[in-house]
Amino acid sequence: MIKHYILSLNPTAKHDWDRCILRDPLTAKRPDLAKLVTEAVGADTGSYLVSVNIEVKILEQAAVPHAEQLSLNVTDVNEKAQLRDAA
Repeated sequence: MIKHYILSLNPTAKHDWDRCILRDPLTAKRPDLAKLVTEAVGADTGSYLVSVNIEVKILEQAAVPHAEQLSLNVTDVNEKAQLRDAA
């Protein structure tokens, strides 16, 4: 069974639990990994020794948006203000 999740890493997050978040891409809920293993094993009562293979492939990386800085040319602003005042 192959499942896809969105992994969000934020090492500067205020809380530890927000630094590494794994979410379902459709529901945005955090996956219950124990439930996924249980579904794969079945519903029979008992204790199981299981092997879980996690293979991680990066399918796409979204860039972190940075605050855009707009340059403001002060001489243009002053000239336009002077022209407006002169009119």
